[in-house]
Amino acid sequence: MSIRPVLETRAAQPVIEGAGVHLHRAFGFQDPSELDPFLMMDHFRNDDPAQYQAGFPWHPHRGIETITYVLSGSVEHQDSLGNTGTLGAGDVQWMTAGSGILHQEMPAPDRAGVNHGFQLWANLPSDLKMTSPRYQDVEAREIPEIIDDDGTKVRIVVGNFWGKRGPVDGIAADPQYLDISIPPGVKKTLPVDTYRQAFAYIFEGDAAFADASTPTGILLEKEVGGEEVHIRDMSGDRTLVRFGTGDEVTVQAGEQGVRFLLISGAPIREPVAWHGPIVMNTQEELRQAFRDLRNDTFIRESGM
Repeated sequence: MSIRPVLETRAAQPVIEGAGVHLHRAFGFQDPSELDPFLMMDHFRNDDPAQYQAGFPWHPHRGIETITYVLSGSVEHQDSLGNTGTLGAGDVQWMTAGSGILHQEMPAPDRAGVNHGFQLWANLPSDLKMTSPRYQDVEAREIPEIIDDDGTKVRIVVGNFWGKRGPVDGIAADPQYLDISIPPGVKKTLPVDTYRQAFAYIFEGDAAFADASTPTGILLEKEVGGEEVHIRDMSGDRTLVRFGTGDEVTVQAGEQGVRFLLISGAPIREPVAWHGPIVMNTQEELRQAFRDLRNDTFIRESGM
């Protein structure tokens, strides 16, 4: 077994999107190969409805899939296919934009005024860029949750983990998307497929991730599976942790415990032409998408 080295930790950056939604961007609109097949992840967590209720009015997407995971409050959605619905606390929505879709997403508060969740963008390979759009909404009760003997809790949103499979399937990136809570002071080693790109995103508490190759900022030194392991400095709320190659991640929870997303996916390794909500392979495909928007031919009855 080999521990994935920590390549980088960085704080999510505040941005304003849609009609004035204040959120934090974990990554996106930089080097699309960095976390291929993932393009962007936004963390929305706000207790002031004035900073998010204007939402994301009607806008287009083509060439990507989005996974929206709501923790508190709700998100109402509508699209050009006639779908409508509301995501509540713990619910997940997977949307394949494919050849093109118009939709809107309108966040609403819980009783405390909080709206909290994540949206992850995953790229589509060239042979699926123009596939037919579709949705899958999953209620919180459908998402399997495992509690280990040491109190570690894992919600399996997508993929296989510890013998359980998440309910969202059919995503081209074939991701593993886990919501993990580790009690204070507990050290945990978690498997990650060797051939996937992987990252963690801490959003509650703090933790240190073991690093078998970088002694900078050592917090602890231990031996795990015959390797000398260096534990880097604690990373806290709204921190992205980007990993190198290996088949496991070792994490030490801080004094308050930690909750984080652990996400991995198979790289697509194709050219990316990206502008706003549209992601294609070439600049000509991108220009065609915007011509389709201008000419009202963006929405197609079927893919291809």
